[in-house]
Amino acid sequence: MSDETTAEQANIETRRVERVYSVLARVYDHCFDWALGTGRREAIRRLPIRPGDRVLEVGVGTGLSLPYYPRDCRLTGIDISEPMLDQARERAERLALGEPSLRLMDARRLAFSDASFDHVVAPYVISVVPEPERVMTEISRVCKPGGTVMVVNQFLSTNRFLRGFDRMLTPLTRWIGFRMDLPMDSVTRSPGLRVVGARRVNAFGLWHLLEMRKEP
Repeated sequence: MSDETTAEQANIETRRVERVYSVLARVYDHCFDWALGTGRREAIRRLPIRPGDRVLEVGVGTGLSLPYYPRDCRLTGIDISEPMLDQARERAERLALGEPSLRLMDARRLAFSDASFDHVVAPYVISVVPEPERVMTEISRVCKPGGTVMVVNQFLSTNRFLRGFDRMLTPLTRWIGFRMDLPMDSVTRSPGLRVVGARRVNAFGLWHLLEMRKEP
């Protein structure tokens, strides 16, 4: 398969994800926050944020994470879905969170200079995007040396039985916006990033929180 064909397939998948989450925007909080909120909050709680630090959230969605960031950091959130971002902007206004920068953007092509952010958070997005390794490369690029990257995600199980279950369900879950068969090394082998911590989060510990450091 040619690179051009692969790129076009990835673009088609990105547009499909955009449509799915645009439809889910109004119900996302009710459907998913009860199950995923703990991991999101834990990721932000563990960030070593200092006053004035620049923080990027990749896949900010409806802004469920916004209230948990310190008010004195400079927060930017991106998402592929404008309806999701509309919800995030309404949340920021309702909670008087100031004016976080909330931008429509494809995570595969981050429109930021190298080393733009002190920290990057990617909650539940790596199994959504069609090119996870490319997204992680972009995350590494925009993070400053010594900065922290937090990834919260569900990964392909190492248990033989559960691994087969994950693969069996993935064709179905892709149609509601995510895949269950993503191997963890899609994240842990990211260029320039070193894993410094890993823990299970959320109900039954089915999700992982990976803490990574950008190499100097």
